[in-house]
Amino acid sequence: MTMTSNLAVGARDHRGSPIPTGAMIMTRFMELRKRRGLVIALLAVNIGLPTIFLAIRLIAHAVAPHSYGVAGGYDIFQTLIVAVMYVFGFIVAATLGCTAGSVDLSEGMFRHLVVTGRSRLSLYFARIPAGLMIIVPIVAIGIIIICSVCVFAAPTKLNFDGANNLSPGLSRQGFITWAEDHPRVAVCDMGYQYNKSSSSTAHVNCGPNNEPVVVTNRSGSIIATPATKVELRAQAIKSAKQNYANYATTFLSPPIKLMIETGLWVELWAVMGFLIGLGLSSLMGQRTVPVVLLIVYEIVLTPLFSRVGIPHLINVQRGLVGLAMAHIEPAGLPAVFGGMNGGNKLLTESTTVAIIVIIAWIVIWTGLGAWRMATRDA
Repeated sequence: MTMTSNLAVGARDHRGSPIPTGAMIMTRFMELRKRRGLVIALLAVNIGLPTIFLAIRLIAHAVAPHSYGVAGGYDIFQTLIVAVMYVFGFIVAATLGCTAGSVDLSEGMFRHLVVTGRSRLSLYFARIPAGLMIIVPIVAIGIIIICSVCVFAAPTKLNFDGANNLSPGLSRQGFITWAEDHPRVAVCDMGYQYNKSSSSTAHVNCGPNNEPVVVTNRSGSIIATPATKVELRAQAIKSAKQNYANYATTFLSPPIKLMIETGLWVELWAVMGFLIGLGLSSLMGQRTVPVVLLIVYEIVLTPLFSRVGIPHLINVQRGLVGLAMAHIEPAGLPAVFGGMNGGNKLLTESTTVAIIVIIAWIVIWTGLGAWRMATRDA
C-alpha cells in the first residue's frame, strides 16, 4: 500500500518538467505586479503619456476651437504610435523583461528555488507568460485610448498640403475636378515636382503674394509673366495627378484596418522587447546593464544601422530586429527611425527575411536565457 502510494505521488510530481505549471506562472506574475515602481512606469508610458497629451488637446480645443485644432485625427494617430508607443513601449517592455530575468539573483532567491527540485527551465519559462500578462494588456489599453480619441475627435475637413476645404475619399477624377475648380490652391499649396528635363521649359509657379506666374528659362535668364486662367488650370490638373497618390492615403481618422494592424505591430514590438530583455538579463545576471544596452540599441544603434549602409556588413545589418520590424510596418504609418520627412531610406530587405529575423531573435534570446538559467551555479 505504501509503495503504491509513493508511485502515485511520483507520477503526479512534475517538478522535473520544463513546462511551468499555472501556479508557477501566477507566482511570477504576482512578483512582477508587486514591483509598484516598475508597473507605474509601464502605465505612465503606455497609458499616461497618450492620455495626458490627448486630454490637453481636448481641453484646449473645447476652450478655444479657433486657436487649437481637434484632439484626434489621422495625423495625431500617426504621431502617437510612431513617436511614443513604438519607441518607448519597447523600452519599458525591455525593462520589465530585464527585471523578470534578474529578480531571483538580485534578491538571493535563486538558490532557494533550485533547492525545491523544480526544473530550471520551467522556472525560466514561467516568466514569459507572467510578463506578457502584464505588458500586453497595458499596451492594448494605450492603443485603444489613442484609437478611440483619434476616431471620435477627428476633424470634419481634410487638411491636405494647405487645402482646408477638400473633402476626403474623392476618386482620381473627382480630385482632378476639385483642382480645376480651385486651381490657385492646387498650384500654390500642393505644388508640383518638376524633373530636370522639364525645368528648362515654361511652367506655372507661385510668385510673390501667391500670384501664379509662368516661369521661363531663356539662355540662363529667368523670366516670370502672369499666368492665364488656361495655363493655371492646366498646371492644376498636373498637380492633382501627381498628388493624388498621397491624397488617397490621407484620412480624417485612421481606418479600422490600419488600427488593427498597428495594434498588432506595436504589441509584437513590445513582446520582442520583453523577450530580449528577459534573455539578456538572464544571460548577464543583472538588470542595469541590459536595460542601458537596450535603450542605446533602440534609440541610437537601430536608427543608425538601419539607414546607413556599412560596406561588407550589409547582411549583418539586415539581421537587426529593429530593421525587420520597420519592414513589416503597416502601410499608412510614417517611417520609423526619423524617416518621416525623407532622408536616408531603409536598407532593403524582403518581408520573408524580415519575418525570419524576428523569429530568430525570439528563439535565440529565449534559448540563451534558458541555457544560462540551466547552467548557472546555485
